[in-house]
Amino acid sequence: MTKLTGDDLTRTRRSWHGLAELVLAGPQYRTSGTIRLRITPGGFATVKDPDLRVDGDHLVAGDRRLPTAGLTFAQVAEAAGVSPGRPENLYPDGSGAAPDDPVEIVGAAAELLAGAFTRGDAALRAFAPDQTPVLWPEHFDVGVTGDEINYGVSPGDGYLDEPYAYVGPHTPRTGPFWNAPFGATRPMRELPDVDAVLGFFAQGRAAAAPN
Repeated sequence: MTKLTGDDLTRTRRSWHGLAELVLAGPQYRTSGTIRLRITPGGFATVKDPDLRVDGDHLVAGDRRLPTAGLTFAQVAEAAGVSPGRPENLYPDGSGAAPDDPVEIVGAAAELLAGAFTRGDAALRAFAPDQTPVLWPEHFDVGVTGDEINYGVSPGDGYLDEPYAYVGPHTPRTGPFWNAPFGATRPMRELPDVDAVLGFFAQGRAAAAPN
């Protein structure tokens, strides 16, 4: 089996993030007025029209399964029948991907990211059963918010270059649990199943509770 490198993960994460913004959230916002995305087996999908889903290194448009290898984001969008482009005037940051950039997805890296998202989504649903986890295209993390605390899973970013779970109180807390500038994190490699992720979220809620 080919060993997964950090560059494989970085390029795949950027390409998934670019697809989320330019091919899913942007067209969905222009068609249906929402940028919310959802976690699905192997990747993520829109919540409203157009019906689009990323599964590993493919884009699924309705009943068509379209490869992304060797294509730009614009070409993938064209194959799916949508116009590429991020949601307009909603947030300043994002993936940094442009329509003419190439999509570069390494299968093993996509599997790792999908596994982290799937565990995170299942844990969030168990942790906050009255909420629906959202994959936000700006920071490309899946999460919920309760009692002014954000809970979620990121595929990695400038803070930590690997998938991680986080607890982020709107009002900073102090104490041994809080190991990040925005709250607390735990690498997903240390949380191998849904129960482990759920336990981390529960620890965060307890640590954030008033004394």
